[in-house]
Amino acid sequence: MEKRREFIKKSLLGTAGIAMAGMSMSAKSYASIIGANERINIAVVGIRGQGSNHINQWCALKDNRNVRLKTLCDADEQYFSEKSKVVIDKTGVTPLTEWDMRKVLDDKELDAVSFAVPNHWHALATVWACQAGKHVYVEKPASHNVWEGRKMVEAARKYDRRVQVGFQNRSIANVMEAMEFLHGGGIGDVYMARGTCYKPRDSFGKVADSTPPASLHYDYWRGPAEMIPYNEKKVHYNWHWHWATGNGDTGNQGPHQFDVARWGMNKNEHPVSVYSAGGIYGIDPNDCSQETPNTQSSVFKYADGTMLEFETRGRYTNGESSLGIEIGNVFYGTNGYLELDGGTWKAFRQKEKEPFAQSKKQAAPAASTQVLAAPGGAEHYANFLDAIRAGNNETLHCDIEEGFKSSVLPLIANVSYLTGRELRFDGTTEKFVKDKEADKMLTRDYRDPYTVPNKV
Repeated sequence: MEKRREFIKKSLLGTAGIAMAGMSMSAKSYASIIGANERINIAVVGIRGQGSNHINQWCALKDNRNVRLKTLCDADEQYFSEKSKVVIDKTGVTPLTEWDMRKVLDDKELDAVSFAVPNHWHALATVWACQAGKHVYVEKPASHNVWEGRKMVEAARKYDRRVQVGFQNRSIANVMEAMEFLHGGGIGDVYMARGTCYKPRDSFGKVADSTPPASLHYDYWRGPAEMIPYNEKKVHYNWHWHWATGNGDTGNQGPHQFDVARWGMNKNEHPVSVYSAGGIYGIDPNDCSQETPNTQSSVFKYADGTMLEFETRGRYTNGESSLGIEIGNVFYGTNGYLELDGGTWKAFRQKEKEPFAQSKKQAAPAASTQVLAAPGGAEHYANFLDAIRAGNNETLHCDIEEGFKSSVLPLIANVSYLTGRELRFDGTTEKFVKDKEADKMLTRDYRDPYTVPNKV
């Protein structure tokens, strides 16, 4: 166990010092990488909700990683004053503000863009940024549908940009430790993983369509999605519960645990089948405009017969396992099982009631890497900056290819839910097997000029 813990410690310190195992870089070659010894200028696009966390994280990295938060961008201008003050208070620098990300991407001084926009904007925003020569940090799920997610990968590779997906568990020391334990045979051969998203949510109500506020550039906010009349229950945050813009909680909180499940199973391929069912329960449909299910169960099978299960519960519920997991994972192996709740994990052997291995109680950071211990996955943001300076994708803890593969899981689960049947999936073509109806849901009809191009 001490060897495993030492491995994690060295991994995080390696991130801080950009000293990756197996990679030797002289001072001369390191200095030759663009931006290696220079300040990294970054913009945050989408400054509400999770965007606030992006702002706080980049500001916290100001000195430790020599990063400057230069620009704030949001389709709703009413938040500029409030969020600008946060940047000023934390860094002493007044950021630029802009509602149109296309103008932000025209800034030659910007090195990277941090996207906390609604799901339906993730792919197009990332493609545009790569085409503009910017590195990208993009929130989960990587994309709103499967086809456009593959285009994100293609754009990152074509323009040689670092694209990090916001699966912060990939940078949490205790989670990394649990993954190494599983991959090392800690509970034998892992044959099934289970992810849970238990988030009771009350109805957010229903109102009539109205006129957009003057501060909101509504046509631009809708972007790739079809244009519909403005409704306050279908925009800020509530966009999660409408198919045109979001993916429900299975595709909201769920992607984090889908990613951990796939990671723990060591699956670097797509599943061969998926079945998902559920509905909206405990809420009066006449008093809520929600479209996505608040209760949903999904089962995936892989070519070798192993399984991944996922459950979303949006009403009152108990937790699972000895840890009372609400948001987390359980892995089942031939010799036992492992429970993972955030950064806490316990492994049980066969029928034993007491864990025979578990996470450290506290992960104390080294004095030189205090930022890595900050809450909210600060180490994931730091890793992105280190990868930009290192100039390679291997440094990234969640490169777009990894993020895309994990995002495919909730996306195809929702397709199964909408079609009401089990679906076979061809991982090579990234299409369903002989199912044209389901294939149509792997992409969307884009709205000019907000179109993800076939050729990026």
